[in-house]
Amino acid sequence: MEPLEIVLKYIDHLNRQEYEKALKYLDSSVRVVGPGGEAFHEASEFVKMLGKYRSKYDLRKSFSKDSDVCLLYDFVFDRARVYASSWYEVKNGRITSITTVFDPAKMPSAP
Repeated sequence: MEPLEIVLKYIDHLNRQEYEKALKYLDSSVRVVGPGGEAFHEASEFVKMLGKYRSKYDLRKSFSKDSDVCLLYDFVFDRARVYASSWYEVKNGRITSITTVFDPAKMPSAP
């Protein structure tokens, strides 16, 4: 499976709130960095945090080259829409790194 396909399948499972299935696309020691410098180093910890928000990804554009994938999208929440960009690195069929940029001031509080 190509890196773009892996990332899009991961996003599709998140959108369906199928968090256990989404975990299968993440390396167990995935490195995740957000706009405020916050970081996660365990796949289950990161997916658990995403589940609290129950957001959806409204994909605008995707780019890929070699093992790198970039998505431009809106995080869609019940009462907010936040434009974001994420850079995914894929190795050996798993997402090993995610770096995301968005305006944290526009994010709703975690439930």
